[in-house]
Amino acid sequence: MDFEKEIYIKLGQNIKKYRLAKNFSQEKLSELLDANPKFIGHVERVERYISLKKLIQISQILDIPLYSFFDFRNTN
Repeated sequence: MDFEKEIYIKLGQNIKKYRLAKNFSQEKLSELLDANPKFIGHVERVERYISLKKLIQISQILDIPLYSFFDFRNTN
Protein backbone atom coordinates (compact mmCIF):
# COMPACT_ATOMS: atom_id res chain seq x y z
CA MET A 1 0.00 0.00 0.00
CA ASP A 2 1.31 3.46 -0.79
CA PHE A 3 2.06 6.00 1.90
CA GLU A 4 -0.62 8.50 0.81
CA LYS A 5 -3.38 5.87 0.91
CA GLU A 6 -2.20 4.78 4.36
CA ILE A 7 -2.51 8.36 5.63
CA TYR A 8 -6.09 8.63 4.33
CA ILE A 9 -6.99 5.28 5.92
CA LYS A 10 -5.73 6.43 9.31
CA LEU A 11 -7.38 9.82 8.88
CA GLY A 12 -10.70 8.09 8.11
CA GLN A 13 -10.32 5.91 11.20
CA ASN A 14 -9.78 8.99 13.36
CA ILE A 15 -12.74 10.83 11.85
CA LYS A 16 -14.90 7.81 12.67
CA LYS A 17 -13.50 7.54 16.21
CA TYR A 18 -14.21 11.18 17.04
CA ARG A 19 -17.58 11.17 15.26
CA LEU A 20 -18.75 8.17 17.30
CA ALA A 21 -17.38 9.68 20.53
CA LYS A 22 -19.65 12.67 19.93
CA ASN A 23 -22.62 10.43 19.00
CA PHE A 24 -22.95 11.71 15.45
CA SER A 25 -24.21 9.49 12.65
CA GLN A 26 -22.46 9.66 9.29
CA GLU A 27 -25.59 11.24 7.85
CA LYS A 28 -25.86 13.89 10.58
CA LEU A 29 -22.23 14.95 10.23
CA SER A 30 -22.58 15.04 6.44
CA GLU A 31 -25.68 17.22 6.82
CA LEU A 32 -23.84 19.66 9.09
CA LEU A 33 -21.08 19.85 6.47
CA ASP A 34 -23.70 20.63 3.83
CA ALA A 35 -22.49 17.56 1.94
CA ASN A 36 -24.04 14.49 0.35
CA PRO A 37 -25.57 12.25 3.09
CA LYS A 38 -23.08 9.50 2.22
CA PHE A 39 -20.02 11.79 2.21
CA ILE A 40 -18.64 10.87 5.64
CA GLY A 41 -19.07 7.16 4.97
CA HIS A 42 -17.11 7.53 1.75
CA VAL A 43 -14.34 9.42 3.55
CA GLU A 44 -14.14 6.93 6.43
CA ARG A 45 -13.87 4.02 3.97
CA VAL A 46 -11.40 5.98 1.79
CA GLU A 47 -13.70 5.79 -1.21
CA ARG A 48 -13.22 9.53 -1.42
CA TYR A 49 -10.46 11.85 -0.24
CA ILE A 50 -11.34 14.72 2.07
CA SER A 51 -10.21 18.30 1.53
CA LEU A 52 -8.47 20.28 4.23
CA LYS A 53 -11.41 22.70 4.20
CA LYS A 54 -13.87 19.89 5.05
CA LEU A 55 -11.52 18.48 7.68
CA ILE A 56 -11.34 21.90 9.35
CA GLN A 57 -15.14 22.06 9.33
CA ILE A 58 -15.36 18.60 10.94
CA SER A 59 -12.86 19.74 13.56
CA GLN A 60 -15.07 22.72 14.39
CA ILE A 61 -18.33 20.75 14.39
CA LEU A 62 -16.97 17.99 16.64
CA ASP A 63 -14.96 20.48 18.75
CA ILE A 64 -11.79 18.44 18.23
CA PRO A 65 -8.40 20.09 17.61
CA LEU A 66 -7.42 19.68 13.96
CA TYR A 67 -4.10 18.06 14.85
CA SER A 68 -5.95 15.23 16.64
CA PHE A 69 -7.06 13.82 13.30
CA PHE A 70 -3.38 13.33 12.44
CA ASP A 71 -2.47 11.48 15.65
CA PHE A 72 -2.03 7.98 14.26
CA ARG A 73 -0.53 6.34 17.34
CA ASN A 74 -3.72 4.47 18.28
CA THR A 75 -5.04 3.55 14.83
CA ASN A 76 -4.89 0.02 13.46
